[in-house]
Amino acid sequence: MTQVTLKNKAAIALMQDSGALLAQVFKALDEHVKPGVTTLQLDEFVEHYIVEVLGAIPASKGQYGYPYSINTSVNEVVCHGMPSARQVIAKEDILNIDITLKHQGYIADSSKMYIMPQANATARSLVDDTITALWRGIEQVKPGATLGDIGHAIGDFARLKGLSVVREYCGHGIGTQMHEAPEVLHFGRPGTGLKLEPGMTFTIEPMLNRGSHRVKTLKDGWTVVTRDRALSAQAEHTILVTPTGFEVLTLREEEKAAGLLATELPTKYSAQAQ
Repeated sequence: MTQVTLKNKAAIALMQDSGALLAQVFKALDEHVKPGVTTLQLDEFVEHYIVEVLGAIPASKGQYGYPYSINTSVNEVVCHGMPSARQVIAKEDILNIDITLKHQGYIADSSKMYIMPQANATARSLVDDTITALWRGIEQVKPGATLGDIGHAIGDFARLKGLSVVREYCGHGIGTQMHEAPEVLHFGRPGTGLKLEPGMTFTIEPMLNRGSHRVKTLKDGWTVVTRDRALSAQAEHTILVTPTGFEVLTLREEEKAAGLLATELPTKYSAQAQ
């Protein structure tokens, strides 16, 4: 098993900075995500903002040969959706935008669900439940807890809501590399797996489907969709294990406005229609 890198105070400070910058990217992006806009236009905006405004690096571009700065996963797309000039956002869509940012050598990773004005109640419920599942997982993070505690909290909540958990993709350690140890599964058994220690940094990013958990990758080699073409949603934050619990390094401004704290679990959070 690959060794998990514990971050020292200096590294944590740099990761906090990268996380805060990534939250700024989403704030700037929000007004651009609307019906009639292409996903390629969103990619171009994000790349320009990260590079020219923030002086940072879009970490996804070039990673494993990926040609874009963001992933845009619409409706039945589970993850790794590729921006396209032909893909125009519709009034009924839900979409996930996944962004990674590198600054001063350290990477932050987060994704956000966007709900278009005419999305139906089923789609809206899926988005809300996926966000809640993420926070159920975050709530488990503290020294001495295990990765199995995180996975169980997410998987159990999904089951109660009648949703399936995608198993092929998981959260991951993060720092100077986008993907470090450990792997963070979104299902599991309490008390099993790696014990958490202060200084660990990783993403939690559940992908929940309305139908089957089974997925497939399209011919482009990147885009992952539900096999039954049911709706899918994802929510993601980069998390630090602190001596007393957790810190959400990528917490966004609208989450703070909704009463969420970087070091405290919310009682409820619902996605806001864009």
